[in-house]
Amino acid sequence: MLNLPIMFLRFWYFEAPRSLISFFTSLNRVALELFSLPLLVKTFFRPWKNEYRKGLIGFSRGMGIFIKTFVIIADLFVLGFLILLETIFFLTFLLWPAITFAMLVWN
Repeated sequence: MLNLPIMFLRFWYFEAPRSLISFFTSLNRVALELFSLPLLVKTFFRPWKNEYRKGLIGFSRGMGIFIKTFVIIADLFVLGFLILLETIFFLTFLLWPAITFAMLVWN
């Protein structure tokens, strides 16, 4: 029974953050694959729909670069927002016991 606070602190500040970071890493990998950001960057200078007809190669590449630029910017915005939410959640998780303790002491 006397070990309970130490067990709680070990779980809350060592084991759970490690699991949360592992989960967030996995979530970010899935989001990258879902939004196909690595593929868009890799194929940035290729035509959008692989249109290689004689008169359309230049136009198709230009259109591909134009569209992919906006798609990459949107993907980066969504991924940045996801990382911001993860950071806020992680910091809130770490501060939750301290906030609870402070509320109990000062009220």
